[in-house]
Amino acid sequence: MMPPYLIRILCGLVLSCAVWDASYAQKLKIATEGANPPFSTINASGELQGFDVDIANAICAKMGAECVVAAQDFDGIIPALLAKKYDAVVASLNVTDDRKKVVAFTKPYYHSPSVFIVKKGTDAKAFTPAALAGKSVGVQSGTNHSAFLEDKYSRSNVRLYNTIADAYRDLAAGRVNFVLYDKLPVYDWLKSQEGSCCETVGGDQNDAAYFGSGVAIALRKGDADLLSKFNAAIDGIVADGAYAKINAKYFPFPIF
Repeated sequence: MMPPYLIRILCGLVLSCAVWDASYAQKLKIATEGANPPFSTINASGELQGFDVDIANAICAKMGAECVVAAQDFDGIIPALLAKKYDAVVASLNVTDDRKKVVAFTKPYYHSPSVFIVKKGTDAKAFTPAALAGKSVGVQSGTNHSAFLEDKYSRSNVRLYNTIADAYRDLAAGRVNFVLYDKLPVYDWLKSQEGSCCETVGGDQNDAAYFGSGVAIALRKGDADLLSKFNAAIDGIVADGAYAKINAKYFPFPIF
């Protein structure tokens, strides 16, 4: 029979290991962009806020996980995930075939087509590559939108911007003819004083090869257990009404 003191030592070791493993599994670092209102932005106090931030926090609460949400430049957000700087990315990432080659995606947590924006009064009746040949089109670099324009609108003057806010600014100032971006953040910008100059035109852009099948959370391919927990948490915040409350805070219509 094992002496009692050895039993106590072994039990202590097992308990400490179990606690350490559980603690490690429950501490997650989540990346978002921080420059894509109303989904993520940094307020005057230097704090992250927005739809993506609220969704990330709600998912973490549902999982019982301790999470830190941090801002990361969009064009480096997937490389940072793969480098294990973050455990997940909640940054309005469209699920595309190219992205699925390098990361794993949860089920979509919202849907948004893409749209062209112009200054009001612009004579723009068609949005084919031929119609926009020679026109300047602003777009955020490193996005599915920039890939779409560079592939399909190569005869246009495609101007790349670090943030969509920079592209909006040049559109409002007349330094670019068009901007292409997701419809939901565009909807939010058009309500602002700066965005009152402009409008969407040409209808929704839904090329699945570029704009995907929805917006989802990205994780590393090897994190299958964590992916399962995120999917269950998405279902959970939809079922308990937390998602609907966040949705209503930012949009007067459902986006799930």
